[in-house]
Amino acid sequence: MAGETRGKPIRCRAAVCWKAGEPLVMEEVIVAPPLAGEVRIRIICTSLCHSDITFWKLKDPPSCVPRILGHEAVGVVESVGENVSEVTEGDIVLPIFMPDCGQCTDCKSEKSNLCSKFPFRISPWMPRYESSRFTTLKGEVLYHFLFVSSFSEYTVVDIANITKIDPAIPPNRACLFSCGVSTGVGAAWKTANVEKGSTVAIFGLGAIGLAVAEGARLCGASRIIGVDLNPDKFEIGKKFGITDFVNSGNCGDKPVSQVIMEMTEGGADYCFECVGLAFLVDEAFACCRKGWGKTIVLGVDKPGSMLKFSSFEILHSGKSLMGSLYGSIKPKSDVPVLLKRYMDKELDVDKFVTHELKFEDINKAFDLLIEGKSLRCVLWMDK
Repeated sequence: MAGETRGKPIRCRAAVCWKAGEPLVMEEVIVAPPLAGEVRIRIICTSLCHSDITFWKLKDPPSCVPRILGHEAVGVVESVGENVSEVTEGDIVLPIFMPDCGQCTDCKSEKSNLCSKFPFRISPWMPRYESSRFTTLKGEVLYHFLFVSSFSEYTVVDIANITKIDPAIPPNRACLFSCGVSTGVGAAWKTANVEKGSTVAIFGLGAIGLAVAEGARLCGASRIIGVDLNPDKFEIGKKFGITDFVNSGNCGDKPVSQVIMEMTEGGADYCFECVGLAFLVDEAFACCRKGWGKTIVLGVDKPGSMLKFSSFEILHSGKSLMGSLYGSIKPKSDVPVLLKRYMDKELDVDKFVTHELKFEDINKAFDLLIEGKSLRCVLWMDK
């Protein structure tokens, strides 16, 4: 197949978002060949992340339509553009929304995963050329999403956003490492550097929050407090290392932060906000221990949302507030480490996959996630 299609446009199925919040439309699209520094891949399977829901609903910039969403996937290299030597046709790869060029000061440093050559942004284009590789059969441009656009049987991704992986890893597990699992586990491991015997509080027990719990468990945290409105999340959370649960809708007159302060006799060592709500960041920061506590923000809030802290509070509390994009994971060096821990049965990701469907059932997958019935739903392209 690759030899026949190399250098030529490919016609394939994609789930297109034509209007914010409306069901995706399955239709045939044209995927152009990769330009220099790019890779065209055939998606094996893709999973649905809450960020897809967020941007599917969003009506204002950086939202734009028509767009091919999706960013958590695994695929096989169909062809490569000029100047690409890192992967070759037939390689199994993860397309990852965080670029890792390997050349800039930040990518060479162990301190950051924020590439300067290709800064992360919510762009409708490919990163090098500010153009799209997708068109409809009528020639209308379709926009990219997070440099991946995996809700298509074929997609084109920059080599900076590609990580080669071991083909022995099951694809319906490998895909989770291109966003959710790596983000949560990485936030505990890399961003917070959770210490053995410490206390952790996690606001929001969706897939990201539960991945944080899994990461905190691996780091040796002795107490992992889950905070959620859904009481069923405690039983689910126990599988991921959650030891205590606070129903944030059941705290009476007390704010959640006060409940956690009392539970922990002064605050948690590490607090993680995994929902994407500014007021929850405030709550997390409020119940983070003075002097050494760290509050890590992972949740994706609406564009323009603001946090409010007094300078007095910052100065006198001695706490840290940190952002964690993709869990501070460096795609090309850290993801292989996480995948090895999965293959060595240290890191359990099987429990994240609650549903597996055919690609054409993608709107059902959206419903399952919106209704809170799934953690991760894997969509197979050819089943």
